[in-house]
Amino acid sequence: MDMSFEIVQALKSIARAKDVDEDLIIETLQAGLISAARKKFGPESRITVEMDKEVSKLTVYCSKDVVEEVEDKQIQITLEDAREIDPDAELGKELKFEIPLAAFGRNAIQAAKQVVIQRVKEAERDRVYKEYAERIGEIVGGGVQQIDRGNIIVSLGRAEALLPQREQIPREQFRQGSTIRAYIIDVSRSSKGPQVILSRAHKEFLKELFAMEVPEISDRTVEIMGVAREPGARSKIAVHSHDDKVDAVGACVGMKGSRVQTVVRELNGERIDVVLWSDDLITYVIRALSPAKVVHAELDDVDDKVTVIVDDDQLSLAIGKGGQNARLAAKLTNLKIDLINESQYAERLEFRKMAKFPVSEISGISSRMLEKAIAGGYQTADDLSRASVLDLVELEGIGEKTAQKLIDAAKAKIEELRQEFLAARQEAEELAEAERLAEEEAMAAAEDLEEGEDLEEGAEDESADEGKA
Repeated sequence: MDMSFEIVQALKSIARAKDVDEDLIIETLQAGLISAARKKFGPESRITVEMDKEVSKLTVYCSKDVVEEVEDKQIQITLEDAREIDPDAELGKELKFEIPLAAFGRNAIQAAKQVVIQRVKEAERDRVYKEYAERIGEIVGGGVQQIDRGNIIVSLGRAEALLPQREQIPREQFRQGSTIRAYIIDVSRSSKGPQVILSRAHKEFLKELFAMEVPEISDRTVEIMGVAREPGARSKIAVHSHDDKVDAVGACVGMKGSRVQTVVRELNGERIDVVLWSDDLITYVIRALSPAKVVHAELDDVDDKVTVIVDDDQLSLAIGKGGQNARLAAKLTNLKIDLINESQYAERLEFRKMAKFPVSEISGISSRMLEKAIAGGYQTADDLSRASVLDLVELEGIGEKTAQKLIDAAKAKIEELRQEFLAARQEAEELAEAERLAEEEAMAAAEDLEEGEDLEEGAEDESADEGKA
């Protein structure tokens, strides 16, 4: 059987087994044979490889110029030698003749084979890289192949994946051979092939798990609007229904909590709060702080901050263990959340009233500038402290530096007043505490006196009884 036919058939088998393009392998072999031929016949030799797909035959040709006297054996041949190959050869013409594969020698054929094998490996790596690069953002499953210094190597079949320690859920344990599901966050190239990077700590992993578990999310009836997560501890997701007949929270929780519990089990017991999203920021923040009950909330557009007031007995619940509930709510809403109880809020209201003193009382600012601020509608120091530079530069005659100076002066005066207010409050608290202690001491002294009188009466009664006896 023709050696060329055997080689081509073997290459086709490799292409099918490795799922690599057949033409790519043939092209690689052609390049390998050209390289092998030039090693044998010289680097300047003119070598071509032709492929006849119908009969699966590769033919290697060498071309030389027919000359009277050879100066370069790589590209020239005498007329006498040429006519031994082709009787019709003529001087000045090019002779193209076939080189049998056997003429290359074993080493040359082996070198061509190595080129093909290497190219097949590269093609397979490229295909795997492309496959998984297109799957970034998906959840995949595999087996734990190895655990190295806390990092987990996961076999995905055709590819090897890495679950770094930083992307694992804290206190979660896996053993060699265990099955694992994770989220693809990146795919990189390495000398060993494509490296798929996985995560179980990413917030999108939680989002995709819900999409797999809740049909209403898959069909886009329900949409996850936000996710805030502290892996292994607690998470919050905000959901919204595009169909008034579908309860977004109920769909995600499931009958008797079945759907959310499936996700919780996958995440090693991580607590998950499902809240209803709202385009009204105040409503959204109140829901995000669940399970705490909110009395009132105020939005500060300038600082992107929401002040939330809760009952005194709800403050610790709203803040959560280690501040977790408030922290997750802030991440979920992308807002700063200032949590206070009703007592603190009452104090702030009292101080806010005090801070509404006339702009004219602010020191360090010329009367002309103050008049411009008043004319622009900024009547109190509180109004001016809440303004932005962009607001003030719209007023005639006020530039950026002056605007900033006005705002800083108002804030400084208010801070001075705040310190006086706090000092007065502390003094009042200390006075009240001193009065309380004095009252307690007086009551204790009265009790001691009464107890002493009782003892004296008891002693007199005992003496009288002894006299009667």
